[in-house]
Amino acid sequence: MKKIHLLFISISLLFSVNVMAQNHKSDDIIGKWLTENNESKVEIYKIGEKYYGKIVWLKDPNDKETGKPKKDKNNTDIKLKERPVLGLSFVNGFKFNGDNKWEDGTVYDPKSGKTYNGFIAFESKDKLKLRGYIGKAWMGLGRTTYWTKTN
Repeated sequence: MKKIHLLFISISLLFSVNVMAQNHKSDDIIGKWLTENNESKVEIYKIGEKYYGKIVWLKDPNDKETGKPKKDKNNTDIKLKERPVLGLSFVNGFKFNGDNKWEDGTVYDPKSGKTYNGFIAFESKDKLKLRGYIGKAWMGLGRTTYWTKTN
């Protein structure tokens, strides 16, 4: 009897966690997020029905070599190499799919100068999961990072 009671509690907890994870609205990702490595803050905002993110704070805003504000020096487009990293919009065009996921957007990585397909989902109430990948998400070719809600 005790095992059945524990099994019921476990199933109930799993169900309630799953239900909580499915209650996000499209604008829940709007706000400021601290990146996983605490090197920057990203502000997620909305234009029309799509979501974007830009760098609004850098732990180390200046380039160690030049002492000047960091530039997008790894960008493959020579015209963009001089744009500042602070203020850079690098999360672009995500759409809420109605099922607790923001998809069909791209993520630009200023450290590598490459752009990836991506999706965003909540890992918990105050934690976002951002996945950038090559090809399709299921292929496993990419990287996942987690951001924490901040002010």
